[in-house]
Amino acid sequence: MKSQSPFALTLLLLPPFLATLSVAQDFDFFYFVLQWPGSYCDTEKSCCYPSTGKPAADFGIHGLWPNYNDGSYPSNCDPDSPYDQSKIEDLVRAMQENWPTLACPSSDGTHFWTHEWEKHGTCSESILDQHAYFQSALNLKKQVNLLQALTDAGVKPDGGFYSLNEIKDAINEGTGFTPGIECNVDGSNNSQLYQIYFCVDTSGSQLIECPIYPRGRCGPRIEFPAF
Repeated sequence: MKSQSPFALTLLLLPPFLATLSVAQDFDFFYFVLQWPGSYCDTEKSCCYPSTGKPAADFGIHGLWPNYNDGSYPSNCDPDSPYDQSKIEDLVRAMQENWPTLACPSSDGTHFWTHEWEKHGTCSESILDQHAYFQSALNLKKQVNLLQALTDAGVKPDGGFYSLNEIKDAINEGTGFTPGIECNVDGSNNSQLYQIYFCVDTSGSQLIECPIYPRGRCGPRIEFPAF
């Protein structure tokens, strides 16, 4: 009979839910996703400003998402680790400014942050606890400084149109990394700059080149609408 490794024997002895959890929390990289509020709102569905007021005309955080190199991703990894705002009280103001919700009806962001932690954050909590998860996303937004990178290259949120390569080159020049670009459409079916994807190592702190990019669905001319 073939002998089993000590690690394999340990997994066999674990309760099934613990063995599953240990596998589910293994991942290859994070997507760090930033969203342009003007494109979120300039659709047939429109948007609602947060109860804390209209956000600044800047990219907002959508999420920090564990992913696998084949394009799949883990989700909802630990139902016993619910969002707990008491653990991040010192970050709430910064999150209201940098991680706002534009979904309707208006809210203070709690529902949005709960979803992001419970669906995505719990899959990285062996590395980042709840406070570290949200802090890492805030740190990455400062590090990327995306709007500055674009405007420095003449790509401005004034309703102008740009090519996909113009946008990618501007971001690469400003950040040193090639982004993934996702577009949506406005009421006139114009392709709009909607979400920007960066890849981050499993520590949640260092940008890396993406092993795989999301499907962007961008047209040949991409509008950068005002907000």
